[in-house]
Amino acid sequence: MGKSITDKEKQVIYMKQRLNMFLEVLDSIEPETAELEDIDRLIAMVDELDGKMQQFNSRPTDES
Repeated sequence: MGKSITDKEKQVIYMKQRLNMFLEVLDSIEPETAELEDIDRLIAMVDELDGKMQQFNSRPTDES
C-alpha cells in the first residue's frame, strides 16, 4: 500500500492526473459503437474519483 497523500498540492496533482486518464478513456470511446461495459467503466472511474476526493477532504493535511 502506498503512503497517504496529505499535501494539498500533491492531492491536486493526483486528481488532475486521474481526470486526464478519465478524459483519455472518454475520448477513445466511439459513441456509435460504445457498449454497456464501456459506460460502466466510465461510471466506475467517476465513482473512484469521487471516493478519492472524499478521502482527501476528510484527511488531515500537512498544512493543518
